[in-house]
Amino acid sequence: MTTFDKREDAYEAKFARDEELRFKAEARRNKLLGLWAAEKLGKSGEDAEAYAKEVVAANFEEAGDEDVFRKVRGDFDAAGVDQSDHQIRRTMTDLLGTAIAQIEAGD
Repeated sequence: MTTFDKREDAYEAKFARDEELRFKAEARRNKLLGLWAAEKLGKSGEDAEAYAKEVVAANFEEAGDEDVFRKVRGDFDAAGVDQSDHQIRRTMTDLLGTAIAQIEAGD
């Protein structure tokens, strides 16, 4: 195997690890977002956990974060929860950082 082949294999392995980390971080962020939104919706305990799972599942509707945002936005609107689009998106960004830190810490 040449140096170029080794470098290519290392790059592909890093890409695969990065993609796995991104997937895990987004899934964890969505769960954390679901728990945050559940609290705003007045849910707790098993109801909050079930709602968080719904938010995680919403991410599989289409690529990107818009499906998750629409789920939370729609549920807030239906329940009369006063949160701006900006606040929801900012929380999504903040929780992604939290999720990455938790995964890197092995939590």
